[in-house]
Amino acid sequence: MGAPMARRLASAGARLALWNRTIQTAERLAADLPNAEAVPSPRHAAERSDIVIVMVTDADAVETVIFDPMDDSYGVAHGVGDGALVIDMSTTDVARTQGFADRLRARGAEWMDAPVSGGTTAAEDGTLSIMVGGSDGGFARAEPVFRALGARITHVGAVGAGQIAKTANQMIVGMTIGAVAEAFALARSAGVEPRAIREAILGGFAQSRILELHGERMVNEDFQARARSTIQLKDMRAAASLAEAVGIDLPGLSTNLGLWERLVEEGAGDLDHSALILTVDPTMTQDD
Repeated sequence: MGAPMARRLASAGARLALWNRTIQTAERLAADLPNAEAVPSPRHAAERSDIVIVMVTDADAVETVIFDPMDDSYGVAHGVGDGALVIDMSTTDVARTQGFADRLRARGAEWMDAPVSGGTTAAEDGTLSIMVGGSDGGFARAEPVFRALGARITHVGAVGAGQIAKTANQMIVGMTIGAVAEAFALARSAGVEPRAIREAILGGFAQSRILELHGERMVNEDFQARARSTIQLKDMRAAASLAEAVGIDLPGLSTNLGLWERLVEEGAGDLDHSALILTVDPTMTQDD
């Protein structure tokens, strides 16, 4: 996600300091963009920037990049100046996000959580949906950046609200993939090919982006990862943790989470999340 987002920002006229765990990746990208340089650490990126964007896998990775638990002055927190704005566009845990914001505020910088939906294609096209948590002032300052990256930008509320919105999004995605997988499994078991079922119900009330894209991957048995199942499992666990924290019982989420855990336990974690059908449909195997 980071590379196409950097390209969009460069096209909008931003000056960029780029860091990646593999420095050669940042160097190749910087060489291909105007007004961009590769830097050796997140701290160096923060020293050169008024606004820092983080896009990594999970809350552990965010903590490493921002605060470097080894305390070797490697992280963003060691380079931000007073008034700097740090925007985490990763999908992470709500409580930890709020804790990160408190820790960064003590250093004089401001935190915003702004997870995205739409995948790599939307990142390339600048059509991401961006769900933002943070202050009104921070949002006003960051909005031009968001406009370069997304088509639908929503200021949901205070810090953490963006992650709550993304958790709801991922919960719907995971459960809808499960619903499509179960519908296809039922159809196949009843003697009708899922491909025909998908064509029959596209355009009706069951129409969804999941049915369109993930349903096509299921009928084609194309499970090359666009979004890995391990990532979807991480997000479903985050939803379950949030439900527990606020004291609400969500039985559908609990059932669906069990399917994702089983899929990963069966060794399919690196497959696309449409591969959930392998766990649901007894007639299919990973070797198919």
